[in-house]
Amino acid sequence: MVKLIGIALFTITCLTSSTLKLGYDFSKPIVNDVLPASLQEISGLAIIDSTTIACIQDENGILFLYDLKKHKLTKQFTFGLNGDYEGITRVGKLLYILRSDGVLFELKDYSTKKLSVKTYATRVPAFNNEGLCYDSIHNRLLIGAKGKINKDPLNKDLRCIYEFNLTSKTLNQKPVFNFNTLDVNLFAKMNDIKLQKRQTKNGKIVEIGLKLNTSEIAIHPITKQLYVLSATDHCLFIFNLNGNLEHIEKLNPVLFNKAEGLSFYPNGDVLISNEGQAHQPTLLKFKYQP
Repeated sequence: MVKLIGIALFTITCLTSSTLKLGYDFSKPIVNDVLPASLQEISGLAIIDSTTIACIQDENGILFLYDLKKHKLTKQFTFGLNGDYEGITRVGKLLYILRSDGVLFELKDYSTKKLSVKTYATRVPAFNNEGLCYDSIHNRLLIGAKGKINKDPLNKDLRCIYEFNLTSKTLNQKPVFNFNTLDVNLFAKMNDIKLQKRQTKNGKIVEIGLKLNTSEIAIHPITKQLYVLSATDHCLFIFNLNGNLEHIEKLNPVLFNKAEGLSFYPNGDVLISNEGQAHQPTLLKFKYQP
């Protein structure tokens, strides 16, 4: 069922959620690793165990394994041709990797030389997809579109998340979450969230509205909230699983220069990775203190 978010619903939510506490201090990472140059374009990460994470970067079909204790890459495996790879998530002993055009890669035995790869052409009705996470409650993958759906100008304010059923290995063509950037900006205004500003050609200072351009998604293992990361906004958007926006967390653009990776440990601790751009790529860990 599509979750439609209306102005009236947002008004009610705004009045009750301004004091929501996430349980994180996003100004104080307990780990701040500079990643190797081969991960300059890091676009996604998935936690394997307490010390190992799987990473991808958005130019090559290569899976990287990184050791948090040793602070270095330990292995890498080629799973596909060069392409725009944007999301990765773990489901048991399988890894799923999302290409921006909606193609999914299923990796089995990813830590051995017997790497097995299956592909699924999901046909997501969006041209640019960057968010991918596992929803264990419904045994599905969630795929987050970065921008609007197709070229229809009527869709310019819509941001959608689709479901890929892991039993049938098929995509539901109707979005399970359907967000509207007009409602998101209304929420920000009613909760006194200060937006970025720019100067127009005539010297007028105007606010830059939130775009909600999804760069990664994840479901919190304890609160079961949906976290939507937007690198361009330097924000985390927190929704409940009914699709209602509950919190917007502004992120320091110096620490989070281009945040594109997001993954939770079972205890709620979270990892966020930043693409390097003109800087070095980084991996940040934050402790969960509910």
